[in-house]
Amino acid sequence: MWFDSGRVCLDLMATLAPGDGLRDGDGLRLWFAGAGLVPDRTPLARVGPDWAAAFRDLRGDVETLVRAELDGPGAPRADTAPALARVNALAAGPPPGLCAVRDQEGHLVRELCGGVGCGALLAAVARDAVELLTDPGDRALLRVCEGDGCTRVYLDTSRGHRRRWCSSERCGNRERVARHRRRVLASGA
Repeated sequence: MWFDSGRVCLDLMATLAPGDGLRDGDGLRLWFAGAGLVPDRTPLARVGPDWAAAFRDLRGDVETLVRAELDGPGAPRADTAPALARVNALAAGPPPGLCAVRDQEGHLVRELCGGVGCGALLAAVARDAVELLTDPGDRALLRVCEGDGCTRVYLDTSRGHRRRWCSSERCGNRERVARHRRRVLASGA
């Protein structure tokens, strides 16, 4: 899993490709930690198939809304109303509570207070999606990767806003290698 989309909700969308990263509770646990939704050492014993299904549903709704925004204001949006209603309902829930506790060395570290609930984590991601979709500045920075076969969406916060790929290390590198091969073949070497 990669977490370089610029927003938690976009990183959730990215779990769909190349394979579904949220097939089960184990994949969801990895995603929670990588996305920074839960601090390290957070026990996630209750995460199971029902949680993964709920996050896959949210992922589909966020994808529908983000792709509609990328299509532009004039594009038909009748099919987005149910997705928007579901994301709004989830975003209205209470997010997970944070508290500061001392670790074994005496340093303050973050922990989730009151345990980890699926609804609270869904609310955190849904709120991120609402914030993204209602912020004109961030919406203007939404981009689709130009990499061959890649459909990931990211927030282009690069200087000059000329980022072309979801990841320079993955899609950008593949594109540069392909361009080099085309040059070599064209030169007859």
